[in-house]
Amino acid sequence: QVHLVESGGGSVQTGGSLTLSCVASGRTSGHKYIGWYRQAPGQEREGVAGIYLGSRDTTYYADSAKGRFTISQDEAKNTVYLRMDSLKPEDTALYYCAASRWCCALIPTDFEFWGQGTQVTVSS
Repeated sequence: QVHLVESGGGSVQTGGSLTLSCVASGRTSGHKYIGWYRQAPGQEREGVAGIYLGSRDTTYYADSAKGRFTISQDEAKNTVYLRMDSLKPEDTALYYCAASRWCCALIPTDFEFWGQGTQVTVSS
């Protein structure tokens, strides 16, 4: 089992920034690919970015995140961060992190463990 806890969400104005954190615990050795997803009300869950724990060069970004979001990790803390800049109202969603044994895309069915999510609200 892998336990994931997200934090760092909040309310910001358009153009603002937030950094989300995802702390992984449990049997993370078998599920080292961590992805960030988001889901807005009435919409499907959307993959945002992914990173392989222990490999700083193995990152993946959805088109909606490229240029504005940065995924990073602190391997010693088993923590993955999602830095979000130039936020827009359409970024408003519940953001989740998830763990997969498969690298390196953002296919929801590949992710076995999910956190509870942290809310991000961007106002215009």
